[in-house]
Amino acid sequence: MKDKIISLYQQGSNEFTSEDRALFDSFVDALNQGSIRACEPTEAGWITNGWVKQGILLGFRMGKLAAMPLSSNKEFYEKDTMPEKRFTLQDQVRIVPGGTSARTGCYIAAGVTIMPPAYINIGAWIGSGSLIDSHALVGSCAQIGSNVHLSAGAMIGGVLEPIGSRPVVIEDNAFVGGNTGIYEGVMVSKAAVIASGTILTASTPVFDLTQNRFLPSDPHGSYTIPEGAVVVPGSRKSKLNPDFHIYCPIIVKYRDAKTDQGLRLEDELRHIFE
Repeated sequence: MKDKIISLYQQGSNEFTSEDRALFDSFVDALNQGSIRACEPTEAGWITNGWVKQGILLGFRMGKLAAMPLSSNKEFYEKDTMPEKRFTLQDQVRIVPGGTSARTGCYIAAGVTIMPPAYINIGAWIGSGSLIDSHALVGSCAQIGSNVHLSAGAMIGGVLEPIGSRPVVIEDNAFVGGNTGIYEGVMVSKAAVIASGTILTASTPVFDLTQNRFLPSDPHGSYTIPEGAVVVPGSRKSKLNPDFHIYCPIIVKYRDAKTDQGLRLEDELRHIFE
């Protein structure tokens, strides 16, 4: 499948055969099952599978705009290669009624809870036990680990291009507060806590107050939030004019018993409604 996807993508044609469409359908099935991923952990760290991104982009080129009726009074119009993902009770994904949508080609493990309204895009991967809260976005190819809490209004950006760029990665047991934004290939390591209102991008330096230094850029040209770090919104003086301040996320500490107690309360409140 990998070799065929790469070959078809490199042809650059917008004319496709029934065999090409069958290849894409098999590719999407593999994404839905989680057997292939746009980005995956290895012993050497996270690697980006550029050919998977190529396959997704092929789907946009291959698709034709089609009506996708929700009811007799409501229709949506989208490429016929990108319909809404279908779930069954056997998937054991809890989707609370109220406007949530997931595109086909995303993997959502059993035990995930999705509060309305939320949106999960193609290529995304969500591990078991995670909570996707109201008004949260999981962008294309974003990787969300197990037991992750994405609070209400959290925006996890998607990265399809450049092909080789790492998408946003949120590792196991991380907590992402409300109205946060994590974009441009930022990686949040295991058990890190991103406080409400924090914005993380590849062009926004992060200052570690505990070590009195800025985080270095990682090999992917973005930032990796260290394991267990607690990140809050902050600011720093402008070099051009010290009367003005520039936004700067700050690591104020690393997780301790007090932090865990607060997150445990969040967990207990969450389970009340499950």
